[in-house]
Amino acid sequence: MNKITEAVKHLIIINVVVFALTFILKVNFSDSLALYFPENDNFGVWQYVTHMFVHGSPMHLIFNMYGLWAFGTPLEQMWGRNKFILFYFSAGIGAGVIYTLANYYQFNSIVDQLATIGLSSEEIKNLLTSGSYNSQILENISETKLTELYGTFHAPAVGASGAVYGVLVAFGMAFPNSKLALIFLPIPIAAKYFIPVIILGDLFFGVTSYSVGNIAHFAHIGGALIGFIIAWYWKKNQFTQNRWN
Repeated sequence: MNKITEAVKHLIIINVVVFALTFILKVNFSDSLALYFPENDNFGVWQYVTHMFVHGSPMHLIFNMYGLWAFGTPLEQMWGRNKFILFYFSAGIGAGVIYTLANYYQFNSIVDQLATIGLSSEEIKNLLTSGSYNSQILENISETKLTELYGTFHAPAVGASGAVYGVLVAFGMAFPNSKLALIFLPIPIAAKYFIPVIILGDLFFGVTSYSVGNIAHFAHIGGALIGFIIAWYWKKNQFTQNRWN
């Protein structure tokens, strides 16, 4: 097993402490630390950082922290502490930004449909704040779309998954022949094949209605994309030769 490195260790500790405060001491961090849609009154720009330290369930925390340890440790050993921290936060913040942009696209497309069928800005605002609407709207737009609009506006994103996806991609680029396996597919597969399949799966579920559960697929894709760009640039420019310790 990999010996845990300093940055990875402290990131895991912070995540566990925040989770303990949330679920054991019942401290509510959601309104201030989770990442809200920018039009929501609870939104704050700091949430692009803080949402990475809030998790919705024990399994959510465990999976993310396992991924951070398993794939982040060899990267920190290779890059050094400060480069790894820079990479981790860049991937996590980038994931949040791309997730927001995807939500804006989906949100505005539905709002435009509502405006096209004659809803005023006040009626749309009332739908967003109260969730109530005239049932005649359903003659022109599906209830699923209205639920999606309301959820996008109100449901915050939490978790380190975007940053961990960036770490996962960078690991795959640095150690492409390492064997990885899923719990439900316990067959070892080289990282260079395994990781693209996972990302394509997120892309599929993100653009279709087949997603199961409340998963921010575009945050995963965003973290993976930013992670790929940074890792590719560093590798191309031999950024690992001069470590920041």
